[in-house]
Amino acid sequence: MSSLYALGLNHQTAPLAVRERVVFHVERLRDALSEVKRGLASEAAILSTCNRTELYFEGEEPAAAAQWLAQYHRFRPEELSPYLYTLPRDQAVRHAFRVASGLDSMVLGEPQILGQMKEAARAAESAGTLGTVLHRLFQRSFAVAKEVRSTTQVGAASVSMAAAAVKLAARIFPSLREQKVLFIGAGEMIELCATHFAAQGPARITVANRTLERASRLAHRFNARALELKALAEQLHEYDIVVSCTASSLPILGKGLVERALRARRRRPMFMVDLAVPRDIEPEVAELDDVFLYTVDDLAGIVSENLDARRSSVEQAEAIIDMQVGYAFETGSLRGLSMLFQVNNLKNEPYRTQVGISVGGANPSALLPERYTTYGREYLLGVTYELK
Repeated sequence: MSSLYALGLNHQTAPLAVRERVVFHVERLRDALSEVKRGLASEAAILSTCNRTELYFEGEEPAAAAQWLAQYHRFRPEELSPYLYTLPRDQAVRHAFRVASGLDSMVLGEPQILGQMKEAARAAESAGTLGTVLHRLFQRSFAVAKEVRSTTQVGAASVSMAAAAVKLAARIFPSLREQKVLFIGAGEMIELCATHFAAQGPARITVANRTLERASRLAHRFNARALELKALAEQLHEYDIVVSCTASSLPILGKGLVERALRARRRRPMFMVDLAVPRDIEPEVAELDDVFLYTVDDLAGIVSENLDARRSSVEQAEAIIDMQVGYAFETGSLRGLSMLFQVNNLKNEPYRTQVGISVGGANPSALLPERYTTYGREYLLGVTYELK
């Protein structure tokens, strides 16, 4: 029987060495989606980021989909299976809601994942693999994410990868004002990193990219220099801090190149952050004595340090998701019911019955199934149904 599934791996189930091998590059995404739809599913969408690769699909054989994922990325099925999760139906919906809301991210509440999910939906639509079920799943996920972010503090004061990189650099160098910083790439993450580092007033900022034009546009914002990637070999030794995040499928900085730069620096240390998946900097670079190399997984501890301060917000967000998933499947199908929740001032307002918010004259509090938590009942302010 055909059902909705979410199948994949993320930063919690797979190490970086595995995740960087299970990446779908943009130029190959359409073909991959077409493969899935031809033999495995009636609908399919692929979410591929630094911290997760997930296949959302409507099909009958999740085991076959897992085998395809492994073979596509040149794994033996038994090699990849320990890192995979397969979530059916309501579990898949709950997972999608949590991912879109930033609750499943390495950086709790980070907003980038929502844009990445929207891009995954657009890519599936463009490839002709986004059908009714996945369309509604993604639209509900986006609505839930908006609800979570507008009624809780999950995303407030979250420690980003960029902020964590600055914090680590400050442990290596007494003052960042004396350091020269090189950014490799010109995407959203590099822009965020440049913003954080520029606030520290470093001695020099340079942006290197495959195309000089894109590097120049970003560099202009920070009164920085622009550099083409091909010039890195000659100038790498000038920089104390290197932050890289590109979409390259091959490493940009190898051990030999960094070793030559260290010799030119007379063994002065280099602080390097590789935020790319697959990695931009060869892992062997970490073996060099005067290099402090950190990957996205290395930053996980820092970005989770302020988790306790937001624990109550997480509980509120989980309550919203719990109710959303429950109502979605109360009728047994995503196809027949669209829910619009109005949860206002979730953190401070107790639950109260409101006259006129009802279906068929029923009291809205009576519509909440008993399995929902007391917490969820207490904070639900109003529920509006829209039957289609």
